Amino acid sequence: MKSKIVIIGSGGRLGAALMREYREKFDITGFNHTELDVMNLDEIRAKLGSLGFDILINAAALTNVDLCEKEPEQAFRINAEAPRVLAEICRQKDAKLIHFSTDYVFDGDKAEPYGENDPARPISVYGESKRAGEENVLAGQDRHLVVRLSWVFGPDRPSFVDGMIASAREKEQISAVADKFSTPTYTRDVAEALQDIVAGVGDPGRTKMRPHDSKDAGVNDPGYSGEPAFSGILHFTSAGGCSWQEYAQHAIDCCHQIGIPLKAKKVAPLKLSEMKNFIARRPVYTVLSTAKYASLAGGAPRPWRDAVAEYVREFVAR
Repeated sequence: MKSKIVIIGSGGRLGAALMREYREKFDITGFNHTELDVMNLDEIRAKLGSLGFDILINAAALTNVDLCEKEPEQAFRINAEAPRVLAEICRQKDAKLIHFSTDYVFDGDKAEPYGENDPARPISVYGESKRAGEENVLAGQDRHLVVRLSWVFGPDRPSFVDGMIASAREKEQISAVADKFSTPTYTRDVAEALQDIVAGVGDPGRTKMRPHDSKDAGVNDPGYSGEPAFSGILHFTSAGGCSWQEYAQHAIDCCHQIGIPLKAKKVAPLKLSEMKNFIARRPVYTVLSTAKYASLAGGAPRPWRDAVAEYVREFVAR
């Protein structure tokens, strides 16, 4: 029997990818921002309260880091309070909530990849609101899952890499920050990684995932709940890490290799301190460790360079 899934934020970069990848595999319903206003908590209760589902996936968020700094009430309403209400609804329905979070819950002071056990110390309103959302999702329910992502890209909504390629089409000189590090993450890979989790809810024979030992659990990870699906906090990104400059340069190189006409060939380095238009503080280093995911899934995510190359071939080249 197909899992019944509701996706909040189905018109966004990640939500649209999940809708596309899962439409033929699951019984799926999506709500975009015009169909469900996540600022309106009563509307969330009214529209979701009458639905039956096994899994609720929350891909809705206010991700504009500088706007969050200027509009903290809006940021906490969408990124923290709405997830709290979604968790309450799932508790009432005995459904699983999969909620997406961010590498920006960390302060960036670490010199090696962050694991789920590392303490969250956000340095921006965006990071603070997303951390509060994590806590609200995990409070009092041991089957929900928080998936932390970083630098998400995909064909359904332009991201950093699309902006850099667009600039390279028009300009001979382009630049990107070279002293901030994380990992690009392809929406298609996220959908594939979660598929076994989604399929396994309520159907133990469907999942390939292995329950984790308590030593692998995150700080607020209640551990394995008895079902063949993840719970607590999980990091998922592509393998490896890079700067914005390296990310952009690789995408530009991939374009040139397959004959996409671009004026620019090189991406010049910028310093994070030179970005005077930034309002919020950005953590310098937020590469996430995917060791926990690899131990559960039986294999590590693919390298970020491979994911970006595939995206350029299949979508930018069109």
